[in-house]
Amino acid sequence: MTELITNREIYERFLLEAIPQSRKFLWLGTADLKDLRVHTGVRRTMIPFIGLLSQLVERGVEIRLLHAKEPGPIFRKSFDQYPALVESERFERALCPRVHFKCVIIDGKRAFIGSANLTGAGIGSRHEDKRNFEAGVDTRDPAMINGMMDLFDRVFLGDACGSCRLRDVCPDPIA
Repeated sequence: MTELITNREIYERFLLEAIPQSRKFLWLGTADLKDLRVHTGVRRTMIPFIGLLSQLVERGVEIRLLHAKEPGPIFRKSFDQYPALVESERFERALCPRVHFKCVIIDGKRAFIGSANLTGAGIGSRHEDKRNFEAGVDTRDPAMINGMMDLFDRVFLGDACGSCRLRDVCPDPIA
């Protein structure tokens, strides 16, 4: 099954429903990464998305986060509040300035592939009048998921670093 989803649907289906159900692994690819907040289900309470990732790591989920640029100070301050991410071998983060794809891959069985960055305006958690117009696919198609996983893995492992023409300006070469 592959279905087009847009705007707020991306946030509801993936950040609120699918990501918390991750069992084995979660791969996140984004160009931009900010201090995104997610609803906890308790009235109007929101936590940093990075807090949700910390909960998953503590449950045994392995997470890979691949992004294009270093996040700002607000994200870094939130990140530092979650020692499970700083200390755990289950959480890996890599930076590649050429990453522009956006994806969420859950246990190799479900994926979002689309335009939305992991930001409030991008993923749809901000107010309707402040968020970006975004689109992507919610898929369980093994061929599509495997193709995205192959691309993600090649970049995450640094396979493209040797021939990259941005290597001289890359802030943190993977390989």
